[in-house]
Amino acid sequence: MIPLPRWLWLPILHLIVLRTRSKKSAEKYARIWTAEGSPLRVHTERQVKLLREKTGWPVAYAMRYGEPSLKKFSEPSLMLPLYPQYSESATGSVLALAAGRPAVRDFHDHPAYIDALAAVARRHRRNPKLVMSFHGLPKRGGEEYEAQCRRTGALLSQKLSLKDDEWRVTFQSRFGAAEWLQPYTQPTLEELARRGVKEVDVFCPGFVSDCLETLEELGITARAAFHAAGGQDLNLIPCLNEAPEWIDAMATIASSPAARPYPSHA
Repeated sequence: MIPLPRWLWLPILHLIVLRTRSKKSAEKYARIWTAEGSPLRVHTERQVKLLREKTGWPVAYAMRYGEPSLKKFSEPSLMLPLYPQYSESATGSVLALAAGRPAVRDFHDHPAYIDALAAVARRHRRNPKLVMSFHGLPKRGGEEYEAQCRRTGALLSQKLSLKDDEWRVTFQSRFGAAEWLQPYTQPTLEELARRGVKEVDVFCPGFVSDCLETLEELGITARAAFHAAGGQDLNLIPCLNEAPEWIDAMATIASSPAARPYPSHA
């Protein structure tokens, strides 16, 4: 995500970032940890189980930078990166390992994905204003990703029959001094509260599973900031997680023409 040359970024990573952020990250993870472990892993494992039961396929999951490692999967299986919107830093790093295997590049506007989002939103909405928060990227180089996020937001708003002033797209998880995609989520929520918006729903269409960025960054930190600015009710809508519409959507997306052999230079 960081648009710096490797020779410059690595010293910053090891001498500054890892030394200062590890403790803070551990404290944040402790706030959302469950008896079963990491919410991201728990939801992913449940999705795998449900998709396997639904389709009969030999479904497994892997992590790009964790265990089980994606690099261990060498058989010619379909790769479905669970990033709805394409970015070079996330999806691109996965597809670089596809090497001719069938893979899905993105599904940001797939009807089954949009329908699943709408179903979850309808079940959990309780306020007129809806903020759709997507993971942030540096503005430079993030043009396609931004366009896909805004396309997802527009399609979802249409599906929910929202008026233009009832929803907006924002971006979270800034890092460093560079300009990232805007508007930023937490400042937007604070601004809404100062303008007299007391209740707001927040939904994260770019995350298919609840994780640190949704549960802690929004559900704890951003909610506290919203309240401090005068807001009263920040309703964090769950991610797709194990919603039956999402399990159906994964099966549909994996079976679609979008699942094609991907070149190794991706």
